[in-house]
Amino acid sequence: MQIGRMGSPSVIEDDAGAGHALSDFLLQLENYNPSIPDSVVAHYLNMSGFESQDPRLIRLIALASQKFLSDIANDALQHCKMRTSSQMTQSSKNQKGPKEKKYVMTMEDLAPALQEYGIVARKPHYFV
Repeated sequence: MQIGRMGSPSVIEDDAGAGHALSDFLLQLENYNPSIPDSVVAHYLNMSGFESQDPRLIRLIALASQKFLSDIANDALQHCKMRTSSQMTQSSKNQKGPKEKKYVMTMEDLAPALQEYGIVARKPHYFV
């Protein structure tokens, strides 16, 4: 380990370790098939003015987009579970036992989840 001018350890070794981890990650991206196809991501990147010929970069953006969408879907599921559990406690009549419930994502669940990420989603006035 090298000591810098101020007596603190040098970050050269840390940068080398981070660079190795980044190169390993980029190699893994070559074999990864994200849920959002590369052509869709490339199309929207081109529409926004971003052009890249590196497929790893497009897959990295696809992976980040997939993570963003899955976080929103997970938050909407949590809202749905809270809503249905409060409805079940209010109308707890014929409870026969634990069943596997099927949840349906509605705008009532999706809107607060999107609001957490700064996205405002409203129904058009003709659906209200």
